[in-house]
Amino acid sequence: MDFVNNLDTDTSLSILSCLDDPSDIVRASAVSRSWRQFAGFAFAVIKYSLSRNLCLKLFHQLSNVDHIVETSNDSNEGSSEAGSSSLMDTRLLEKEHRAYALLARGCMSSPIQSCIADAIIASSTDNFPAESILNTLEERDRIGRTPSYWSSTGQHRTSVPETLLYRLNGDLCVITEINIQPFQAYFQRGRPIYSSHYVRFRLGHHNDNSPNCNNSQDKKGEPGKSSVESNYVWTYTSQEFPMAQENRLQSFKLPEPVLCIGGYILVEFLGRVQTQEMDGQYYICVSHVKVEGRSLAKSFRVENVDDNGKFGLKVLSYSDPKETEEMDAEAGQEMDADAGQTQLRNLEQLLNLLHRHPLEVVNYVWPESDDEYAESEDEA
Repeated sequence: MDFVNNLDTDTSLSILSCLDDPSDIVRASAVSRSWRQFAGFAFAVIKYSLSRNLCLKLFHQLSNVDHIVETSNDSNEGSSEAGSSSLMDTRLLEKEHRAYALLARGCMSSPIQSCIADAIIASSTDNFPAESILNTLEERDRIGRTPSYWSSTGQHRTSVPETLLYRLNGDLCVITEINIQPFQAYFQRGRPIYSSHYVRFRLGHHNDNSPNCNNSQDKKGEPGKSSVESNYVWTYTSQEFPMAQENRLQSFKLPEPVLCIGGYILVEFLGRVQTQEMDGQYYICVSHVKVEGRSLAKSFRVENVDDNGKFGLKVLSYSDPKETEEMDAEAGQEMDADAGQTQLRNLEQLLNLLHRHPLEVVNYVWPESDDEYAESEDEA
């Protein structure tokens, strides 16, 4: 039975509202001519905000969208003649529909990729800058003969936590999983692994209204305590995941994809398990941190987040997010950007190396491959 032809408009719209995937609305309009023309199908979708409602089913965080801004055509919305309020309302509904339809495509079909843009700050650093948080973005375990890792300061109590703060490569990112590799000190007796008991993740945005805001997000890797409690607002907090005391990249998959609104992630390490032989204190050390998900940086920007969490959603481009990513990959733009970031981190690693060996003459040669300087742990 074709329910569109046999049921009233309200009942048909109620059925369509049960769809779980916003893209199904587009598929429904292609079923037949009667479906496409159903009560003016496109108008019905727009009037009853089906795209928005289906997006809210996927990510409840979008309920905080206060208004939508387009990079073009917004200036023309106020040019209508006086008394055409119905036309204005229709245009606003159309704009909302366009934005949420694009948002749905990006959240569901954009390629999953690494979402970390930069390392901001660690709650503590034992030997800055040689053991900086920046080292956790380096994919290699060693730069030349020098190990690459972040280390906290030592503590006598196992309950003292540590945090690492990162900026994502977009104001809107759908996060699916986080990968972390604890550091194994192969140069210490017994080759201890400095993991934590548990790890937890927070997603959110910078608090521009904080009275203590001092642009701490620009102080990358600065030693000492960070002010994440006052300068950042966390809209999502994950469960506590147990971390294995093993030298491998461990995957922590979120129970369901989470939309990060604001572009920041805080990694919390809870509970210390390993002492250092020379001082008997507990440390947490990490080699790598990776965040996997879908970035909507080229489509959207978050603006004017207020104290209640309400924000403006700015549409940067209506190009299909998936097609945009594929075109950039073909043009090599992303590879060039990654290469630039890698070169920058290589320079920082070189400074770290010289910091560790200030009295030695170091003939440092950048390895052409990850395995060029690979040595067995026994030789190390």
